[in-house]
Amino acid sequence: MTLTVNSYREEMINAIKGKHSQMHPFTERWVKGELSRADLGFWAAQHYHYVGKFSRWLGAVMSECEYEDVRDFLLENMWEEEMGTRHTEMLIKFAEACGVTRDQVINANVLPTTLALSTWCYQKSKGPFLLAAAGLLVGLESQVPAIYKRNTPPLREKYGFTADEVEFFTVHITADEDHAERGFQILELYTKTDEERQMVLKTIQEATQMRWLYMTGINEATLGMR
Repeated sequence: MTLTVNSYREEMINAIKGKHSQMHPFTERWVKGELSRADLGFWAAQHYHYVGKFSRWLGAVMSECEYEDVRDFLLENMWEEEMGTRHTEMLIKFAEACGVTRDQVINANVLPTTLALSTWCYQKSKGPFLLAAAGLLVGLESQVPAIYKRNTPPLREKYGFTADEVEFFTVHITADEDHAERGFQILELYTKTDEERQMVLKTIQEATQMRWLYMTGINEATLGMR
């Protein structure tokens, strides 16, 4: 039975819901103000070693994508990440506000769970365009606005950071809402068969599970530092 566009969108959203990182225990600790600045700095260093490669993964997808409109979107996405003030620079600025130096971020010991997520993203970027879009754009990037809408206000209200220090988060709330919508639209447009749709849904679910495990690694590490 062929899925309608509306039901396909709902299926994609539901594939994320079960393991959406906005409800992860680490996010809950963050929102409640239970983390220290050292904990937040540890997260920033691990996050750098995940998102710092995101534009390169998008570039790999772009190089093998046959659809001009999708290549244009991926190029725009990469441009936003890399031009002007790089998003990784905003993340390092936040880390420094937490007391973690640039060198400590760049040379951080990467957790196995962080490495696992990064490796999964790399592998998806080298695979079929449709599944790469499912994993990177919808499974991962579409989660960001909901996560940051929860954990950004406490950074100002409970942890005492300035607006400039939390720029990384505020920028991504708006940018990734646009990117996520475009990701859904791309999958709705270029998924042609029920078999492809099932593979897309499976990939989205895998992406959410990988991010959840990544967050679990950080949560356990910060609890262990107490």
